Amino acid sequence: MDTVDPVVLARIQFAANMTFHILFPTISISMGWVLLFFKKRFTATGQQHWMEAYQFWVKIFALTFALGVVSGITMSFQFGTNWPGFMNTVGNVAGPLLAYEVLTAFFLEATMLGIMLFGRGRVSERVHTWATFLVAAGTTMSAFWILALNSWMHTPAGFEMVNGQAHVTSWMQVIFNPSFPYRLTHMLIASGLTVAFLLAGISAYRWLKGDHGLEVKAGLRTGIYLAAALIPVQIVVGDMHGVNTLHHQPAKIAAMEGIWQTQKGAPAVLFALPDASTQSNRFEVAIPKLASLYLTHDWEGEVKGIDAFGTQHPPVAPVFFAFRIMVGVGMLMLAVSWLSAWRMRRGRDLATWQARVLVAMTFAGWVALLAGWYVTEIGRQPWLVQGVLTTAQAASQVPASNIALTLTMYLSLYAVLLTAYVSVVFHLAKKTSTANTLPGAQHA
Repeated sequence: MDTVDPVVLARIQFAANMTFHILFPTISISMGWVLLFFKKRFTATGQQHWMEAYQFWVKIFALTFALGVVSGITMSFQFGTNWPGFMNTVGNVAGPLLAYEVLTAFFLEATMLGIMLFGRGRVSERVHTWATFLVAAGTTMSAFWILALNSWMHTPAGFEMVNGQAHVTSWMQVIFNPSFPYRLTHMLIASGLTVAFLLAGISAYRWLKGDHGLEVKAGLRTGIYLAAALIPVQIVVGDMHGVNTLHHQPAKIAAMEGIWQTQKGAPAVLFALPDASTQSNRFEVAIPKLASLYLTHDWEGEVKGIDAFGTQHPPVAPVFFAFRIMVGVGMLMLAVSWLSAWRMRRGRDLATWQARVLVAMTFAGWVALLAGWYVTEIGRQPWLVQGVLTTAQAASQVPASNIALTLTMYLSLYAVLLTAYVSVVFHLAKKTSTANTLPGAQHA
């Protein structure tokens, strides 16, 4: 095992931890705002089904929040175990940003969460609503600080290097670095879409189980309409983010697009098998000049290829395919949400096949999110902090055999936890629906 590159194993281990962790904050960020929406609808209308929707989904929020916290702690330890050079070099930037996240966001969430989960009936409705708002605000603030750090790693600004260490010259430039607005907006919308399809999928599952109550219909409508509204916005934001990436990280764009040679009028490669040995695409299917149009907004715009970066470029194949998975799932989300919204706007229930499609896409947001995250993080290689610190420079000296052992343990544990999470979510849906469809059950 020691013949395997320990840096590669360390990257795989951190990716496994990050993959597992990011699933849960992605849900909790937007689920908090959906719960606030349910609560506000209840207080405004007095209709009980809104509170029933709140009470069902707050259980899933609590489960999600707990797993997010636990996996986040494990991930933070790996800054020291896997990447000690990261904090040694840029700890003056990363440390305070992580501390701000804990002090301003996590403490707020943790404090208000108890009132949100257990306070109704013990505090006034107004206080309970405020607690829900503060939890939602805390989750978003947490995303703000984490994305500020991650964006700075891609487009560092507001610092100077002194004796091999980064020192902040402007916190405003550090936080609001060139890619931060695009990255934060893109992530928040991705969170909204993940929650939208979770709402729609679980509600459709309950509907197929015979639970046609107002609570289920409220969750279904909320999920479908939210997805239908957000996906076009995400497409526009994604385009803006791509143009920003072209300016600051052109090697990532070259890998995403499968462009090996710098050229004007670059084609949009729909499908290919990138071949690093020959620096070419096999079985390429492409639309001439289209990539130049959407990247530079000029049919003849120049797009740098992999050849322009020597050895300082990411592996092409994983970035290329991950990008297409993200876009493909996004287009499927657009079609499914708009078709479902169109049918519901006409006052008709979903067809059985549509409900089944929504159930199948319950966690589609996770697939698109992870694909996009892999594009972002693998596309940054070989840099850990763009232009400042490479991944190899930051890696620890832990033997490959030790990393492989802990990686196996992590993967095994995460597989069990993820299976348990999905099973519990569907179990809660089935249990609630069974209770609501029993003879004599009261429907709102």
